[in-house]
Amino acid sequence: QVQLVESGGGLVQPGGSLRLSCAASGRTFSSYPMGWFRQAPGKEREFVVHISSNGLNINYAGFLKGRFTASRDNAKNMMYLQMNSLKPEDTAVYYCAAQQSPYSRPSTELGQYGYWGQGTQVTVSS
Repeated sequence: QVQLVESGGGLVQPGGSLRLSCAASGRTFSSYPMGWFRQAPGKEREFVVHISSNGLNINYAGFLKGRFTASRDNAKNMMYLQMNSLKPEDTAVYYCAAQQSPYSRPSTELGQYGYWGQGTQVTVSS
C-alpha cells in the first residue's frame, strides 16, 4: 500500500519555474514505478512522465520538449518534478501516482496506476 501527497503547486508567470514534490508513505515505495499526470479543466488526465522504481529509467511525454525533469529519492520516499519554461497551457492539476504492481515495467497508461495523490494546482498566468 502506498499513500501519496503532492505539494509545490501555485501561480507562476509564463517562463517561470516550479518544483513539485510527492511524499510517499509505506516502506515499499522504492519498489514501485511512479508517474506524474496532469488534468486541465475540461480535459482528460494525461501522462507527463514515468520513472522506474530505481529512478534510472525516465520517460517523458513528447510535448514537454525537455522543459520538465523528474527524479526520485527512495531513501526519503520522495519524488519530484522540476518544471521550467512554464507555459499557460501547462495550467492543470498535477498528480503523482504509483503503479499497481511493484517492480513492474513503467507505463504511460492511467489504468496501470493504482495509487494517486490528491493533486496540486499549477497555474501559469501573467
